[in-house]
Amino acid sequence: MLRRRFLTLSGALLASVWLAGCASPHYLSLSPTRSADVPQMGQGQSVTVIAQDGRDSDVIGRRSSSGMSTSTITVSSHELIPHLQNEAERAVRDMGFSPTTEEADGRPTLILELASLEYVHGDSSQLALDEAQLEGVFRAIGRHQGTTYTGTYTSRRTQSFAVKPGAAANTRMLNDLLSDGLNRAFSDPELAELLAR
Repeated sequence: MLRRRFLTLSGALLASVWLAGCASPHYLSLSPTRSADVPQMGQGQSVTVIAQDGRDSDVIGRRSSSGMSTSTITVSSHELIPHLQNEAERAVRDMGFSPTTEEADGRPTLILELASLEYVHGDSSQLALDEAQLEGVFRAIGRHQGTTYTGTYTSRRTQSFAVKPGAAANTRMLNDLLSDGLNRAFSDPELAELLAR
């Protein structure tokens, strides 16, 4: 009798912990980093570098399919965009240019825009597993001498799991996703060629 009661209480406690974990919102602080080599095109020319957020909302999705408002995943533009600005300036510097935030007539401009970032809860085809589908899209816009070049770089990842990932795991997955996008954007030789004209 006591054992049955203990097991019932234990089960209820585990269920409540699991539900609380599913329902708790995540406010993630991301710091993606470019690791790929970039084209060496510059000779010290100044390039105006601007990072911006093209998303409609800081909320990128939910941790569960129930639609509970408490299960939201939020990535703040105020925290992420300054980091992307630093990464964009570092990439431009590594290309051989001199990055600046000042705009000037005749100076080439590079705009790095986070066009979208989504975290969609899905259903895995494997029994007893859940799934998260992540997608990040960067847009790089280069402008120089009356010419505009726009590159769009999409990264996707599908992650299956038996236990819903916590904030640390979600941060790691999203950092990997956006780091891949940065690698794609700044490895684009056409973008570097336009800035170097």
